[in-house]
Amino acid sequence: MSRIGKLPVNLPAGVTVEVAADNTVSVKGPLGTLSQKVDSDIKVEVGTHKDIHTGNEVPAVLVSRPTNQPRHRSLHGLYRALINNMVVGVTEGYQKVLEVNGVGYRASKSGNKLTLNLGYSHPVEMIDPEGVETVLEGQNKITVKGIDKEKVGQYAAEIRDKRRPEPYKGKGIKYADEVIRRKVGKTGKK
Repeated sequence: MSRIGKLPVNLPAGVTVEVAADNTVSVKGPLGTLSQKVDSDIKVEVGTHKDIHTGNEVPAVLVSRPTNQPRHRSLHGLYRALINNMVVGVTEGYQKVLEVNGVGYRASKSGNKLTLNLGYSHPVEMIDPEGVETVLEGQNKITVKGIDKEKVGQYAAEIRDKRRPEPYKGKGIKYADEVIRRKVGKTGKK
């Protein structure tokens, strides 16, 4: 049995899950609605399960697979994780924090357009995708927020790719929790 796949996804108050006939799972919560098409072999059902902490019956999403074939085993854990990410997204949301480091490097925002000055001859302009929002704190801290974990991570990675941090001075755009492996620069002759 998949260790992740067999775990039930507990539903907090205010979250509803619907499974359509074509095996599309829709999760609706206080922050919005997300949906995901699930493979036809994987069975998704909304029911209740006994909570290990309180002993009470709580609403949950249960994911099961028909056989122990390697394909079914891998899909079992995958779709359980995706459904869990949707539930967390519509209740709490996701965010990634980026830092812009370097002399003259800064970010600015107007409407849904993010403008980055990164030492190039021109400013780099990026438009926020649908469902994702960027918030600036000062000129060098960018917070990417949204309810879809994949979109938030993808957009944060695209922003970081505009100028990755270099190992000598650490200039560039990095994640707030990222540690840059530094290198020693050239030394003069003696």
